[in-house]
Amino acid sequence: MPLPTIHRVAVGSTNPVKLGAVRAVLARIAPSATVDGVAASSGVPDQPMGDAQTIEGATHRAHAARLALDADLGVGIEGGVVETPHGMRTCAWAVVATRDGAAHVGGSLSMPLPDAVAALIREGVELGHAIDRLIGTSNIKHGAGAVGILTEGLVSRQDAYEVILAYALAPVLGTEMYAGRRAGDGGAVRGDERSSG
Repeated sequence: MPLPTIHRVAVGSTNPVKLGAVRAVLARIAPSATVDGVAASSGVPDQPMGDAQTIEGATHRAHAARLALDADLGVGIEGGVVETPHGMRTCAWAVVATRDGAAHVGGSLSMPLPDAVAALIREGVELGHAIDRLIGTSNIKHGAGAVGILTEGLVSRQDAYEVILAYALAPVLGTEMYAGRRAGDGGAVRGDERSSG
């Protein structure tokens, strides 16, 4: 469904992969919209732990970016990790903030992490840096990302982000179907629904 009322979209990051994902999705639903990145604080640690903290970071980025550029939509995308009884997994969440104060949430990129990567993260190393250290790359999070490396290119980081952004945009695209929602509840995970693993 085209969105003719969307003229400007602000992304709470200058990371080229995140910007590329937003531009690819918006080209399909609002092709005349401009998409600009702005450095926005997530308000959470550089390596978010758990779905709830990762969603919080994406939400901060979305609202801050929208306000900074007075955009019709603000987008925050945040990647994190989750400890589970079966080992550590990844997560990724996208948040779309609208002018009326709503925040719509979509995700997650759930993929098991190798034990060697999880061990480095537990020592305080960010996921992208852990991958860089283990395979000898530099700044992988601005390229293929952990998902691209670990799936041997089957899924790129941008591919994954495009999908979760589409999920977050569902309430914006299908306004009639979502008409009964309260502004601001946006599909965020409630306290009793948060994953503990």
